[in-house]
Amino acid sequence: MRADPIMLAVFNHRLSAIAEEMGVTLCRSAFSPNIKERRDFSCAVFDSRGELVAQAAHIPVHLGSTPLSVRAAIEQVAMRPGDVVMLNDPYAGGTHLPDVTVVAPVFLPRERRPFGYVANRAHHADIGGSSPGSMPLATEIYQEGLRVPPVRIMTRGRLVTDVLRLFTANTRVADERRGDLLAQLAALRRGKLRLRRLAEAAGQKHTASGMLALQNYSARLLSTSLRRFATGTYCGEDWMDDDGMGAVRIPIRVAVRLTRGRALVDFTGTGQQVSGGINANYAVTVAAVLYVFQALADVPIPPNAGLMRPLRIVAPLGSLVNPRFPAAVAGGNVETSQRIVDVLLKALAPAAAGLVPAASCGSMNNVAIGGYDPFRRREFAYYETVAGGAGAGPRGAGASGRHTHMTNTLNTPVEALEAAYPLRVTHYGLWKGSGGSGLHRGGDGIVREIEFLAPARVTLLTERRRLRPYGLRGGSPGRSGRNLLVSKRETKTLAGKLSLTVPAGTRLRILTPGGGGWGRRG
Repeated sequence: MRADPIMLAVFNHRLSAIAEEMGVTLCRSAFSPNIKERRDFSCAVFDSRGELVAQAAHIPVHLGSTPLSVRAAIEQVAMRPGDVVMLNDPYAGGTHLPDVTVVAPVFLPRERRPFGYVANRAHHADIGGSSPGSMPLATEIYQEGLRVPPVRIMTRGRLVTDVLRLFTANTRVADERRGDLLAQLAALRRGKLRLRRLAEAAGQKHTASGMLALQNYSARLLSTSLRRFATGTYCGEDWMDDDGMGAVRIPIRVAVRLTRGRALVDFTGTGQQVSGGINANYAVTVAAVLYVFQALADVPIPPNAGLMRPLRIVAPLGSLVNPRFPAAVAGGNVETSQRIVDVLLKALAPAAAGLVPAASCGSMNNVAIGGYDPFRRREFAYYETVAGGAGAGPRGAGASGRHTHMTNTLNTPVEALEAAYPLRVTHYGLWKGSGGSGLHRGGDGIVREIEFLAPARVTLLTERRRLRPYGLRGGSPGRSGRNLLVSKRETKTLAGKLSLTVPAGTRLRILTPGGGGWGRRG
């Protein structure tokens, strides 16, 4: 395909539409509120080499890392027509154990090799482990749940029931897990059908050359975008609050060297991996880097494998951003990824003047709840993230009550939450004044209070409870978040990361951080 911008745009939209339709199928077919309401999933299309060619506008932390899982599936399993490979191993391109990836090859008629692949990743609200919701305070990955290497969940079009039974036997909510996994498989079927029809309509060679042309185009666009920034080395530093196991103020450091349309992103100097589960495996670190450079581009860049070509990422093995097995990683995906973004944006602020905002909330504010539901007479496991304030920028105030950066989910609607679980939402609104002041004010965080109608086990994985989201250009930092347990006798402040059992009638109140302010007033 000739590099005609109009043809490339049309082709990009046709491929992206396949991923979007996969997402619609998954959303409408899923069982759990986490997938069908919060839309905690992502879908993508890959070429014959397993290189990303198109993705839906889903979750950055998923889609920047999913290509590594697809690569692991291709390398470890010989896929035939009708096969589907399932995996969630963070040390094989995964993010954390609740994120289950399924990969299917797409064969065209009379072809012996795959023309491409389709894949999706969805967050399962419980996949075993030491606490409901599979986001425990763990010291090794074995405590976090069932770890699945690349294995066939379908072979020649038939479900591998032994693998399915093994998968559902290791969760507290087997029916929900089975339903969500089958929804993922249904999305793959839709993606395979659409990609085959595209190849038939446009021609096999034309479609394959179009995929390569799109990747080349994205590489050129990002390289051109990098040339806008002043050459030099730019450094940034920020810290994680703690790991929940005693380590506090854990540094993340980066040096970004910009030269002639290329960037070297070096995390040397970042703290060593920790006992608690905030270690971010390499796939998560790659996803965060890709997100930042794509967000700072002056034009929309089709998200595909071409984005990696102008970038080189150095993440020392054994560090917080590239831990050694079997480090616990449940919080690295949801919390450390956010801080990596904060550090990169802080580093690049001098180079990209007029583009970079102050720090946003900096936490996905993870809440996992489980126990026995006496009203529906079954076990339950619930997981959600709560939005916060967005950082203000040179062009205006930050948005309030918004999921920012590496998460792109929705908040669970009150009606859906109360209809599915023995929980009641007693307060839900903005935390007024939590955004940092400045020429442009940071967005406000959220107050969300949940009452437990039955005894439950609660796990919190939250950040920015000790350290506040920074402001830029003289703007004030946003307020740090708070976790409170409210009973008839007292209101108790909770740590940012903990697991505890609560009685019926108790309320959990989450106040999420506000975004930093930008610029000095006056």
